[in-house]
Parts: sequence; C-alpha cells; structure tokens
Amino acid sequence: MKVCIAEKPSVAKEIAQVIGASTRMDGYFEGNGYQVTWTFGHFCTLYPPEDYKPHWKRWDLNTLPMLPDRFETKIMDDGGVKKQFGIIKKLLNKAALVINCGDAGQEGELIQRWVIKQASYNGEVQRLWISSLTTEAIKTGFKDLKPAEDFDNLYYAGSSRAIGDWLLGMNATRLYTLKYGGFKQVLSIGRVQTPTLAMLVNRHHEIENFQPRPYWELQTLYRDTKFNHTEGKFFTKEDGEKLLGQVKGKDLVIMDVVKKEGKEYAPKLFDLTSLQVFCNNKFGFTAEATLKLVQSLYEMKVVSYPRVDTTFLPNDMYPKIPGILKGLSAYTSFTESILGGTIRKSAKVFNDKKVTDHHAIIPTGEEKPLNGDQQKVYDIIVRRFIAVFYPDCQVA
Repeated sequence: MKVCIAEKPSVAKEIAQVIGASTRMDGYFEGNGYQVTWTFGHFCTLYPPEDYKPHWKRWDLNTLPMLPDRFETKIMDDGGVKKQFGIIKKLLNKAALVINCGDAGQEGELIQRWVIKQASYNGEVQRLWISSLTTEAIKTGFKDLKPAEDFDNLYYAGSSRAIGDWLLGMNATRLYTLKYGGFKQVLSIGRVQTPTLAMLVNRHHEIENFQPRPYWELQTLYRDTKFNHTEGKFFTKEDGEKLLGQVKGKDLVIMDVVKKEGKEYAPKLFDLTSLQVFCNNKFGFTAEATLKLVQSLYEMKVVSYPRVDTTFLPNDMYPKIPGILKGLSAYTSFTESILGGTIRKSAKVFNDKKVTDHHAIIPTGEEKPLNGDQQKVYDIIVRRFIAVFYPDCQVA
C-alpha cells in the first residue's frame, strides 16, 4: 500500500479525491492502492533541555550554554496529535512506499520529515511537489513524483533553523532572565521576536522624543497649478520672507519644458508580503487577516500556494497561461485581447533564477463562489495576473 501524508486534513481530502482513495477511515482515506493520511501542523518538537540532561531542568547560570551532543525530537504533548500520530505510525509500519505530500517549502518539508522519522519508517519515500491544489496540478504531481533525497538540503535548512532557534531561545532566555529578570519575570529571547520588539521599542522612543519644529514654505498658484520653491522648507520665517520679497509682484516665467516618452510597466505579481501590504492599504486588512484569506483561497483551489517570497514565474509555467486565462470567465472583457494574439513572455514575469520553492501568487483558472473579503483578495490577484500580459503603456 502507498501511504500519502498531507499537512492538513483539507489537503488530504483533495488529494484523496483525485487519486481515487474515496473510502473515509478513522484518520485517513483509502482506495485504489493508496492510503491518504494527514498531520495538522507540527506534530514533533525538539526535546526540552531536561530531556537531554536532568540537571538542565534547573535554571542556573552554571549550566549555560546548553549544547546537546545530538538534537532529538518527540511527539507534542497533545491528545489529538498523539492519536493521529498513532494512526500514521500504524499505516507506515505496513507501507510499501510513503509519499510526502506536505506543503512544498522548507517548513512543510521539516514537519513531514520529523513525523516520518519519529514513526521509525526506513523504507522508500517520494515527494509530491505542487504549487496549487487543482485536479490538474495534483495529477501532474503524481505523474512526476520525485525522490525524497532531492529535497534533503531543504530539510537540512529547516532543521538547522529549528536547532538555531532552540540554541538561541533556550540559552539566551535563561541568561537574560537570570541576570536581569525580576521576581517570576521571564525575559523571552528569540530569533524573530527580539529584533521585532527592538524595532517597536526604537520606534516608540523616536515618537516619544520627537521635537516638532515650525517651518514655512514658499508657494504660488498659476493657472490652478501649485508651484513650490525647489529648495523646500524654511525653518526661519525671515529666510522665507527675504526670498518672497525678491519675487513678489514679478511675472512667473517658464524657462524650460522637457517632454519625454517612456513606458509604464505593469506592477509585479504578488508575493505574500506585497499582497499583505496592498490589502492593508486598499482594504485595511491586517497581515494575519490577508494570510488567512489567501490561504482559504488556496485551499479552495482558486489561487496558487500563498506563502511565497518571489514575484516571478518559472519558464515552464508559460504554456499553462492560456488555460488559466480562459478559466477566468468573469474577466473575459480583460482576457479576450490577450488570448486573441501571442501572449507575451517577459523576463519581468518569467525567470527561473528568481523562483525557489514556489512561484508568485496567481489564480489557477478555477472559479468558485467566494465571500466578500475573499472576493476582494481574489480580484486583486487576478487583475495583477492579467495585467502583466498586457503591452507596456506608452506615456508622454
């Protein structure tokens, strides 16, 4: 039996439907020679200090730094996690092949590898590597399963990040707490949280210590157009009045006009950060709200994988563009002119060197009913996608 392990129940369900595992069992789907099970986020965690050495349980400066000879993982102390892991372990004990269907990225690789390792599975593992959950993408992915070894470096990177976080967090938190913490006050130190907190504190200090300074500007209105003095602000009124005295009552003379022709390029496709910034500016959505919305769109199979850091597409996506555009039936007024000719292939859009785990966030060409906020996010993703295939705009 081939056992597929997805990262979420919803993803497992989509995969199971496509590969014919239609029978629902307790904790997995089965059928057509497959068993499709799932995790739900991190099932494993690195050992706490006391699991390595009992005396490390005590917070004492004399035990620092804590440097385990070898880092180990264990199942998280959660009833639901332990139950589902037990199901996964039983399936893996009888598996002829395991297919890692985790999210195609560093964290997804780490989550699934730790589970497979924790279950003591030593057989063959293959990797499903897809960027969307459409039926076509899943079928194509299963036809092109890759050896797990191809992604070892991705796993090593995720594992190194987790170990680095442990070393910094466990040691620095104890050090700062013991040296500077008050009664029962833990000073938590972390790779992400500490520099982020420092940025907030520094910005707070800047605001608190800001000293406003009055300034003056020299402006004139000519034919409903406001002109500003090119040297900007005056911090003493006398300087401004001195210049005003030199020009007041005199004619405004336009000495030179420069006219240039240029091209206005379409904005780049979205990565997660630029999407979050755009949605905050346009709709007032928080970064977390945008992430939840685009994640729901991904799970509904209408957009590609959202947790990405690139604004480019790989070259092998180019042949799929017409099919995606044709699927956007609600946007035919925009896509007809593109589909009527040869779709442009710009290096500003397609660049293999700028794509790592995933490509930019784009629509898949499938359409489903969406709620109000989902529709807002989906609409801007689609419009941005269509825009990059339009010819550059000539501006004068």
